[in-house]
Amino acid sequence: MPQVTLQGFVPAVVTPFDSEGNIQINDYSKLVKWLVSIGADGICVAGDNGESWALTPDERQKLLETAKEAVDGKVPVILGASAPTAVQSIKYAKIAKDGGADAILLMPQTYVLKASRTELLGHFKRIADSTDIPVVAYNSPRRAGISLSVDDIEAICEVAPVIGIKESTRDIHHLTHLIRRLGDRISVMTGPSPFLLVAAALGAKGFIATGPELLGPVAARIMDIGRAAPDEEYRRVHNALTILYEVLMGVGTWPASFKAALNLIGQPAGVPREPVAALAGADLDTLNVVLADLSVL
Repeated sequence: MPQVTLQGFVPAVVTPFDSEGNIQINDYSKLVKWLVSIGADGICVAGDNGESWALTPDERQKLLETAKEAVDGKVPVILGASAPTAVQSIKYAKIAKDGGADAILLMPQTYVLKASRTELLGHFKRIADSTDIPVVAYNSPRRAGISLSVDDIEAICEVAPVIGIKESTRDIHHLTHLIRRLGDRISVMTGPSPFLLVAAALGAKGFIATGPELLGPVAARIMDIGRAAPDEEYRRVHNALTILYEVLMGVGTWPASFKAALNLIGQPAGVPREPVAALAGADLDTLNVVLADLSVL
């Protein structure tokens, strides 16, 4: 199995749709190239920000092909493969393998709001056995409906080729124990932006998060800032990441706010695919004010 280095700034790219719901593939390529130009250490295709739930397998494949071409071998590319059933995830994993992805991002079985340890491990093992591609596990209780304990994550590492985890709980106790126990074994990648600097100081390897790219090249320095002694820049970046995260999660229906923010800074993010509506009115005004206050615009 190929070796993959998972670390640093790994953005999950939005999928630009037009008002008819068509993917704007040239704009997607521009977004990926921009992210690499500001220091991305990897690219995640068809993650949450990419509206993975609204993509067909053929669209997922086309986005992967476009991302691979856009990064031009400079950084690894990860493809989202989460789905309610292993059969669906295996289909996505094979698209990833055939398309040259370096790893897949994989949640527990989505929409299954309760799972035993046996069911969890069976899901990951079945997908791992189907194709030899590295796995980045994804713990997002808000999206999957299942919260993985550190014991669960360690057990999953025994049945699947896990190279890292995107950890999106908002629990500093869980994050602390995860890094302490498994940080030397897998790359712990933080999700929620307010935890990035703290996680860096604790030993996390990087982040797959929403909002840091709005800070431009600063995003590529976040891990170094977090590992250094707290200073004025540390506090400024932490406050900016926290405020950005709060407004992006607090207005509109996800990912409308993030796409609107990218559009406001001049990146071609398009609009969400139905049933999500583009950000407008008071919500858009609120986003504008916050981005202006943070000197992002």
